Amino acid sequence: MRMTSRKLVELIKEKLSNEQWSFEFDREKDMLRIENKTTDKGVSLSLPGIIAKWENKKEEAIDEVVYYVKEALNVMGKQQELTGKEKSVFPVIRSTSFTKETKEGIELVFADHTAETRIYYALDLGNTYRLIDVKMMEREGWNIEQLKEMAIFNLRSLETKVKADNVAGNIFYFFNANDGYDASRILNESILQSYEEKIEGKMAVAVPHQDVLIIVDVRNETGYDILAQLTMSFFASGTVPITALSFLYEDNRLEPIFILGKNRPK
Repeated sequence: MRMTSRKLVELIKEKLSNEQWSFEFDREKDMLRIENKTTDKGVSLSLPGIIAKWENKKEEAIDEVVYYVKEALNVMGKQQELTGKEKSVFPVIRSTSFTKETKEGIELVFADHTAETRIYYALDLGNTYRLIDVKMMEREGWNIEQLKEMAIFNLRSLETKVKADNVAGNIFYFFNANDGYDASRILNESILQSYEEKIEGKMAVAVPHQDVLIIVDVRNETGYDILAQLTMSFFASGTVPITALSFLYEDNRLEPIFILGKNRPK
């Protein structure tokens, strides 16, 4: 069976059957918006990424999305307090095209990162998280520097799971602890610096979607082509895509690289 956006929407609606929730399918953007009718809060799902996951994981991919939506909708509309939950604050990486405000027009707290990525801040709620907005900060009397410091400290305390693969003479390191903050580990300077010390070629870094950080020891020209293909594939299949571009890491800086033609970074 070939999965289409329309068929996927029907499957999700069937599994999420709830009189309190509304569904709106945007065919042009290939997005499904699910909202709680009482609070008018909800989540938007990018259907192509879910279809790509379904190709590999079938029913499990649908179940993952359903679980994510249920958890998210159940916490939305509830006022969340930050005080007493300081250890549950983490940074999250998003694309620069990601919204800067909530649906209600309240500005989200964010910081610049690269030309392709931006840093937001989240309160971890166990099975989901809530992005922190300026009203939450004002209510708690927190400031941005305090929030940044806290979030990075908590990020460094997370367990790291890494898988290494040798592909055509290039070493690929995949960070996948599956805790929602794998891409955020690009903000952990101690990780980047420790890999820079042991890398023999050029160090490239990629965060195609929320649940993976890729560090590559690029030792030959083919490595760039493999990285570009891999990043695009991950970007297309991620539940929360970030960027299909990769970065070179040199002198503690991330510089976007454009891999054009045959394995030549620009």
